Amino acid sequence: MSKSALAFVVPRQLQRSPHVPRYQGESFCDMPLPVTCEPWPKFERDGIRDLANDHYDAALETLRERIGHKPFVWPNRLLYFFSDVHADADAWRRSLIATGGVRWLGEGDDAYELTEEGEQALFLIAGDCFDKGPSNLRLLRAIKILIDKGAKVEILAGNHDLRTLVGLAYMGRKEPRFAHLFVRMGKKTMPLFREVRREYVRDGQTSKLSEAELEAALFPDEQWFAEFPEQAQGLVPDKKIGKELGRIREKMVELREKCAALGMTLGDIHYAAQKARELFLDPAGEFHWFFERMDVAMRWGSFLLTHAGVDDVTAKIIADEGVFGINTWFHRLLADDPFELYHGSVGNMFRTKYRDIDHPFTEVGVEHMYQAGLYGIVHGHQNIHRGQRVLMREGLLNFECDASVDVNTRRIEGLSGLGGATVVFRPDGVALGISADYPHVKVFDATRVFPLLTII
Repeated sequence: MSKSALAFVVPRQLQRSPHVPRYQGESFCDMPLPVTCEPWPKFERDGIRDLANDHYDAALETLRERIGHKPFVWPNRLLYFFSDVHADADAWRRSLIATGGVRWLGEGDDAYELTEEGEQALFLIAGDCFDKGPSNLRLLRAIKILIDKGAKVEILAGNHDLRTLVGLAYMGRKEPRFAHLFVRMGKKTMPLFREVRREYVRDGQTSKLSEAELEAALFPDEQWFAEFPEQAQGLVPDKKIGKELGRIREKMVELREKCAALGMTLGDIHYAAQKARELFLDPAGEFHWFFERMDVAMRWGSFLLTHAGVDDVTAKIIADEGVFGINTWFHRLLADDPFELYHGSVGNMFRTKYRDIDHPFTEVGVEHMYQAGLYGIVHGHQNIHRGQRVLMREGLLNFECDASVDVNTRRIEGLSGLGGATVVFRPDGVALGISADYPHVKVFDATRVFPLLTII
């Protein structure tokens, strides 16, 4: 009998695709990791997409027609993209394992090592590490573990992160541009203060301020509601000014209700917030590193990486001054005018959902992005249910990557199972979308879209 007659040929449908990362530590992942692949986008033509009644991603022909003629540049380096992990260290662990860049060895948040690929890769966290999930502090410590293991890590600002930062920094300020920033954090930030109390505050320690003094320190007064519209004029879109006033009144009520639900008083919140300010803003604070490392955007070849998106103003800054310039503006406004940062165009980069109330992004902005050699955006911010998706928005290729990974978002959205997700940008012009909510690895081959693709 010949040797070939004894050979066992694995059926094609059972063969592991070479595009699938080499997961290491799957027993610690708690979610099924896909081992089969599917082209991304799935449908070649709009007609087939319509027949399938599946409009989650754009059709491949749409991408080619709209953007395929551009001289797209793809970096010859490995990137792992994460976003919107929202205080869920377990979702972070599952997302890390999905990259193939770590080898998980045990139960702890530090029980892993970098693989050879992980040692070479860049780990990009595109914002929203705070709020919603089980533990803000545990997630931040887990991210710091990755940094301490020698990984190359970059952090971009998310709207939840910046709300926390400016709320802590300007607590107690009464100027019209600052008085609402603590309340603007909202009820979703109150669990952070409960965490701080549990870990850093002794039983019985609370603020010595009177109830009236606490209200003055934490909440804007009626004068603020009268003065805010004038302060916001020209910076906040007119449609949004009235909405902002209404939301601040709502948040003042919600904050009190959330405090009571968590078994805390305003005095407890004030005391914990002061301690949190030490932890996050003092150079010697345990978590000072997080905001210190933060930028608002990063360039990756012809991609702009950011939390949410761009508008005409930020696109012009990027065209004139580069991504370095927009990050310089971000840090300058963060230090000098957090009101303009949060409500203005730079803040729009971590807040926009391209609604009528957001800063406009028109063909003018698209042309500025083209002038900068940027033809695509990779972002999070808008949570979706079937893993990452790719589409066209105003002339730019968009990778939407907020895959609803944290446990509380999944509960609210009715998603089954545990969450985790990453996009792996490989050096060969391929991007892999991996998530808990899609049974296949989504394979975006840039050569299918960009005949003029250059890998450098």
